[in-house]
Amino acid sequence: MAATDINAPAVGPSGIRPKHLTVGRVGLYLALTLAAIFFLAPLYVMIVTSLKSMDEIRQGNVIALPEAASLAAWTRAWAEACTGLRCEGIQVGFWNSVRILIPSLIVSIMAGSIVGYVLSYWKFRGSELFYGLLLFGAFVPYQIIIYPLIRVFSTIGLYGSLPAIVVIHTVLGLPIMVLIFRNFYSTLPSELFKAARIDGAGFFALYWYVLLPISKPIFVVALILQVTGIWNDFLLGLIFGGSENMPMTVQLNNIVATFQGEVEFNTNMAATMLTAIVPLAVYFVSGRWFVRGITQGAVKG
Repeated sequence: MAATDINAPAVGPSGIRPKHLTVGRVGLYLALTLAAIFFLAPLYVMIVTSLKSMDEIRQGNVIALPEAASLAAWTRAWAEACTGLRCEGIQVGFWNSVRILIPSLIVSIMAGSIVGYVLSYWKFRGSELFYGLLLFGAFVPYQIIIYPLIRVFSTIGLYGSLPAIVVIHTVLGLPIMVLIFRNFYSTLPSELFKAARIDGAGFFALYWYVLLPISKPIFVVALILQVTGIWNDFLLGLIFGGSENMPMTVQLNNIVATFQGEVEFNTNMAATMLTAIVPLAVYFVSGRWFVRGITQGAVKG
């Protein structure tokens, strides 16, 4: 049996020697802790305020825990709060947002992945110019094209309808989707494409059976970006959605910005949390895949 050096530093179960706690590491942990407190403090205030009664809120201690936590404000925000002339709560806007999100999400991501695939492996004459124009579109402020879009959709009879807002989100999201998919596919070995072509794979077979199975990380990156952008949108939903298709953010503004009667801060906070719950859930569920997509070339170049 080999002798063991009792003076050797201890080795953990993973076989990696533990690092010493340095000044730099302490500073890093401190900075991360302060950053976490900075970003989580508003969320904490919103949650505890939504659980308090108005009498308790009037005491002015915004960081105190509720004496008797209640979900009454959440119920009122979901089903009873006035979002205009109707007092049906924010649930109407929630389902409108879902109806806007799902088709916009599917069409924009699938179209972006296919165009990015074409620009990576099936290049044609002028493909670089086409890609440059798409990339330019990603950085054009959409506010400057709102009026022309209003005129176009009014002319074809789609203004103020669900298809109008879906088309708007799909078209405006396409440049960034093409960018991240094209950059991701460009990092893959070209031998993968050549081997599939030798085996007889065509355009759609190569995309469906070769690229899609290895594209989960980049699809999650696209999912998070699109869910965040579409769900949190206010201006486009307000202008193009029409009165029957107003998303959750527009109805939240109608609840919070009311100046009639008493301002119910607990209901406002509950409505805000209900509006943010979908993007937060997507981030929590898909966080590790998002990091993998970023490290594998999602935002390269």
